[in-house]
Amino acid sequence: MDARVAHQFPSPGYQYNPTNPPWRKLLWVKQNYPDNYVDSTFLDELQKNVNVRTYDYWKMVYESGVITQHISSVVIFIAVFIYLQMGALVANHLIWTGSFMTGVGYVIWDLVMIQQTAPHRGFERKRVAKSAVFFFATLLGLSPILKTLTSQTSDDTIWALTVCCFLANVLFHDYGSQSRARVKIPGSLSTNAAIFASVLLASRFDTNLDVFSLLSFAVEWFALFPIFRRYLQDMNPKVQIMLTILMLLTSVAMFIRISKAVVFLYILSFCFITFICPWWLIFIQKYKNEIHGPWDEARPRLQRSRKNVYRKRSS
Repeated sequence: MDARVAHQFPSPGYQYNPTNPPWRKLLWVKQNYPDNYVDSTFLDELQKNVNVRTYDYWKMVYESGVITQHISSVVIFIAVFIYLQMGALVANHLIWTGSFMTGVGYVIWDLVMIQQTAPHRGFERKRVAKSAVFFFATLLGLSPILKTLTSQTSDDTIWALTVCCFLANVLFHDYGSQSRARVKIPGSLSTNAAIFASVLLASRFDTNLDVFSLLSFAVEWFALFPIFRRYLQDMNPKVQIMLTILMLLTSVAMFIRISKAVVFLYILSFCFITFICPWWLIFIQKYKNEIHGPWDEARPRLQRSRKNVYRKRSS
């Protein structure tokens, strides 16, 4: 029997005829084959798991650092709030420390990285300085309003909303690594959730200076620091590893005096995300079964077509 026309599931009573022309995958052509005929060449164009990536365990362990870094940043921020509330941390010290760290980070970002792509940045430096002064002056003026924003709300409601906001911040954060030539602000939903949680926590303070110190630190910590972490990740893999370990040790050192149970859960979660989750992903890859073929629906590229139409109209 010819292999090209060998059928696997013939209809009842079908007899093979060697004089029949080869079967073609065309519905609009009447062929001398039954409707339920399946040719041996029917699945020749079948492709399985075309888009499957082969993951390396230690590379995934390294890349999981962006997740653990962000979780560590949330833990550190909560510890800062608790220290402020307990009086173990002075608001002035937090303001000066946050401003100093932001200034050092901007200098590194400007001299080491941005100078490689944009050497003439005098005007941009002035604009950044003006924007920073205006922002912190506005935040200082709004501190009395933010302090009384949730004065009629119970503490339990504030804690519950804060937990939900920080969970949204962790879940919707943009963990992708961007090129150093582009400055991309973290996802708006994630950043707004963190800032809203900071406002909720700051409303529990009694003085305007404490409110201003926590909110200014929140902006520096959740809006600016993730951008700096991306640049460090692109700059040198060793810096990424050192930063992950440093933030882990800082989180443990700050929370060990607050709650040892939280420290234990944090270290357990850190090990689970860093070592167990990559192994888990590699393990379940063998169960992946994705098929592709000519029967797949076409994927129109609308954005590109719109650009082409616009160019044609312009010309």
